[in-house]
Amino acid sequence: MTGPVAAVERPRILHLAAGDPVAIVLRDVAAGEPVAQGVIAREAIPALHKVALRPIATGETIAKYGQPIGLATCDIAVGEHVHVHNLAVADLAREYRFGGAARETRFVPEAERATFRGFVREDGRVGTRNYVGIIASVNCSATVVHAIAAHFARTGLAAFPNVDGVAAFTYSGGCSIARGGEAYRVIERTLAGYAVSPNLGAVLLVGLGCEAMQIALLKEDFDLAESPRFRSFAIQDEGGTRRAIAEGIAAVEAMLPVADAARRTTVPASALTVGLQCGGSDALSGITANPALGVAIDMLVAQGGTAILSETTELYGAEHLLVDRAPDPGVGQALLDRIAWWKDYTARNGETIDSNPSPGNKAGGITTILEKSLGAQAKGGSTNLNAVYEYAEPVTARGLVVMDSPGYDPVSATGQVASGANLIAFTTGRGSAFGAKPVPSMKLATNTALFERMRDDMDINCGDIVDGAMSIDRKGAEIFAEFLAVASGKRTASEELGYGDHEFVPWNVGATT
Repeated sequence: MTGPVAAVERPRILHLAAGDPVAIVLRDVAAGEPVAQGVIAREAIPALHKVALRPIATGETIAKYGQPIGLATCDIAVGEHVHVHNLAVADLAREYRFGGAARETRFVPEAERATFRGFVREDGRVGTRNYVGIIASVNCSATVVHAIAAHFARTGLAAFPNVDGVAAFTYSGGCSIARGGEAYRVIERTLAGYAVSPNLGAVLLVGLGCEAMQIALLKEDFDLAESPRFRSFAIQDEGGTRRAIAEGIAAVEAMLPVADAARRTTVPASALTVGLQCGGSDALSGITANPALGVAIDMLVAQGGTAILSETTELYGAEHLLVDRAPDPGVGQALLDRIAWWKDYTARNGETIDSNPSPGNKAGGITTILEKSLGAQAKGGSTNLNAVYEYAEPVTARGLVVMDSPGYDPVSATGQVASGANLIAFTTGRGSAFGAKPVPSMKLATNTALFERMRDDMDINCGDIVDGAMSIDRKGAEIFAEFLAVASGKRTASEELGYGDHEFVPWNVGATT
């Protein structure tokens, strides 16, 4: 007869690379508590924060993931808490091996490729949802747009079972900007991108009439023609607010049967374009959810699909890893050019590119933007970087691409949807609340405590990786399977909660005059 099996003590730390002088503590540690062989905590250290494994001298480079994350601002003893009080960011030298890590993509044979059920549009792109969208060309038409959408929220869409909803997209700009300027081009690309989103079965574009963002010019610049699926008008031309609302309701009523005629059909996974986001990151983001999402993206790329990595300010410090994976040196240089643009842009506005991480990131154990970026880039997996796009520019390349954007999630995701994303995968360690109509947004929790605490907001728990119950590869396969299920109509947690009506936030790049 055997006796009771002794419980196996969970590891107290994660040491990510052999040369790293720091490790992550996996739970709150008290002063005087041993955390590793020969390492005793000299002070209380919160869970997911860093502890020094060896003496670190002032000015020494501190590494995590085997990559530099900053410099020690004072001597650090073994067992000390390593964070903002003794670690600072620095623009450390990085080696760029243009294409040095690029490799041939091994595609799944077409006969063996995965499928999902989506809405095939006239241009061949595939939607994962089927909304009717009402888009404001300017903030002055926002009230009318919301009033039109509210009418259908009240009356319901029972007669149109294949339509997911009538969604309003309004924002704070659209005027007092110069036509042809940077701010104008960004907004115009965003509006046009939503107007042709594969997740919108029909679109109504509403303006005021006198704004800088003229509907007629927008249609001319992007070849948007009036049709049963696309209508536009200006409030001033309709004779004011009440008449414009009535005209908008009539226009949507005419478009609903057209949108409802769409049906889901079986399509290859190559029709997926997944926007990658992380928000409310913690120290486990780069260890659990982001690497697992990266595995899912490698699987998607092998199927011929596309992934959009963005939040350029959160690639700074890890951009060399992406440049090394760009077979075309011009693509690698394009990414470095965007990093240089951001350094200039932030300087012009009295900031620095390394003003990230946020207070929540720091509370979760992330100290510097270099540390955050090294974890964030893991969402993009390991395949080649095939293209770099400006914000809201149509994505036409397959595989992994970068679309330039700020690190602010609603702005970044808005650009990805405008670029053609039909699914968003969003990792979070602190607990982000977000949706991205007309595109479903999947939430991936980095830790089990968050998943259990905010269960209604989360779709997948990646915390079981560090809990020891799941491998990164298996979790990646789970995420990829969820891509297909959500793309086929399974509702995400954020959809069930009604998120997405207020998260249309185009990037306001320039001055408002």
